[in-house]
Amino acid sequence: MRNFAGVPKEINAYDNAKIVLQSIPYDGTSTWGKGADHGFTQFLDALENMELYDIECDYEVYKNGVNIPDDWSGFKSPEEMFDNVYESTKQLLNTEKYLTFFGGEHSISIGIIKAFYEKYKDLTVLQIDAHADLRSEYNGSKYNHACAVHDASKNCNLIQVGIRSMDISEKEFMDKNKVYFAHQIYGNTDWMEKSIAQMTDNVYITFDLDAFDSSLMPATGTPEPGGLDWWTTINYLKKVFGNKNVVGFDIVELAPITDYHAPTFLAAKLYYKMLSYKFSKQ
Repeated sequence: MRNFAGVPKEINAYDNAKIVLQSIPYDGTSTWGKGADHGFTQFLDALENMELYDIECDYEVYKNGVNIPDDWSGFKSPEEMFDNVYESTKQLLNTEKYLTFFGGEHSISIGIIKAFYEKYKDLTVLQIDAHADLRSEYNGSKYNHACAVHDASKNCNLIQVGIRSMDISEKEFMDKNKVYFAHQIYGNTDWMEKSIAQMTDNVYITFDLDAFDSSLMPATGTPEPGGLDWWTTINYLKKVFGNKNVVGFDIVELAPITDYHAPTFLAAKLYYKMLSYKFSKQ
């Protein structure tokens, strides 16, 4: 059993843990930078070198236990990946655990989100991302990373934050009243309350790390300039977790850079922050 953050293993044993951290190291449809299938191993290393007391929350969330099951991997096609992730997520949703997921590329989120919106009616999906990811299909598959939230746009209350790259074909699937483009939110904070007011009670967050500015997060397949900074991002997440029932989340698209630890540490800190916001308020 891989152990979360190097804490005593009994804390993270399945029967004791309140949280599941499911790795899906799939990188089959990425179209530029590769390496997201190696993100989770480096992410775990970063967690083992991170202080586990959250100053802001005055809380040690690791004490709730984070169980890490075996990877979901070995898929031979995007379709096989989707089917397996969807069915496996449905099974996890029958447990009493709080579910979190780590990619892999963004295509892993399609099956996860479908399982969640089938369980939680009137679900909001909050996508924090540089890219719209609304294509109906790409490179011959509707389970491509460029299609990550197309299905969600048809079946959920989709809110998109940080978008600054898209194809013109995606406009027909986009509700611009619920899109917060990077150039529009830069230097402002009113978008935070406005977007939260548009959310239903239950929220699932899919977080593509390329939402961050490329100076902070170069370790991703398609880095984009002009993105979010750390404090804006976590202040927003704190508001979301404080006002809504965040039923689960995923973090995707970490493609580590050899001997450059800062982006991987950012991903680990982000994950831990999101857990801290979820559990400290309880």
